[in-house]
Amino acid sequence: MSYAYLFKYIIIGDTGVGKSCLLLQFTDKRFQPVHDLTIGVEFGARMITIDSKPIKLQIWDTAGQESFRSITRSYYRGAAGALLVYDITRRETFNHLASWLEDARQHANANMTIMLIGNKCDLAHRRATAATIYKKIQDGVFDVSNESYGIKVGYGGIPGPSGGRDGATSQSGGCCS
Repeated sequence: MSYAYLFKYIIIGDTGVGKSCLLLQFTDKRFQPVHDLTIGVEFGARMITIDSKPIKLQIWDTAGQESFRSITRSYYRGAAGALLVYDITRRETFNHLASWLEDARQHANANMTIMLIGNKCDLAHRRATAATIYKKIQDGVFDVSNESYGIKVGYGGIPGPSGGRDGATSQSGGCCS
């Protein structure tokens, strides 16, 4: 199928945060509870239409292990954006975001859009970090200001204490529901 535009996005973050699950959900709209570790890179594509124009989105799932970090850096080239992913149940994956963000800044286009994703919201009962992280961002402990990093505010909101984006509690399976 032909397309008017092609946009490449890379998924970056520690191993085991659900990057491959996000790719699978985005491309195939399915959840796989057990997934092998990514070796090097995997990618998928999805066609969307905006203003009657076909657009191809390529999503590149990178390996999160330190041993693949130098290989992963080569995939930043030509990327329009990056999905910076952490696991809400594992605080150390959030703590490592600064390193991933620094890699993105060093090896990607300066205008690349970077989106922060707290993944595994279906495991909210095991949530170890989200409320604390949000509080630290609000208190200025973590500097995520637009002026510092060129961060653009997305459409979503911060979930309330009951879980859902609109404050309602919901249960669902999958990493991207």
